[in-house]
Amino acid sequence: MEFLAQCSAGTARDSNPSCQVEVKRRTDDHPPQIKVTFVNGVEEVFDASITSAQSIRSLILDKGRYLEIEQMFRDGGHGWPIIIPEQELHEPVPSIKPRKAEDKKQ
Repeated sequence: MEFLAQCSAGTARDSNPSCQVEVKRRTDDHPPQIKVTFVNGVEEVFDASITSAQSIRSLILDKGRYLEIEQMFRDGGHGWPIIIPEQELHEPVPSIKPRKAEDKKQ
């Protein structure tokens, strides 16, 4: 019920107006669960008896961000997942130097 309250809050609805919430109450002894279907059709089921509403919400938000990044790469014509060659993983990361004040004026 706490998770449902968080999803129904005004800020949650405003941040994702396309989100649909469907409640199916059980009357048997089955432990409470939350089933989420993401935009890509993948379903995940969370055991609400051992996972807090806040943790479930965080997991869903993380998955949503992952799906957004995946979609950006696909829209850009890149395959998914992005494969980084092994040798690139061991290359030093170039440093980014802050711009000087006189460079910003130009």
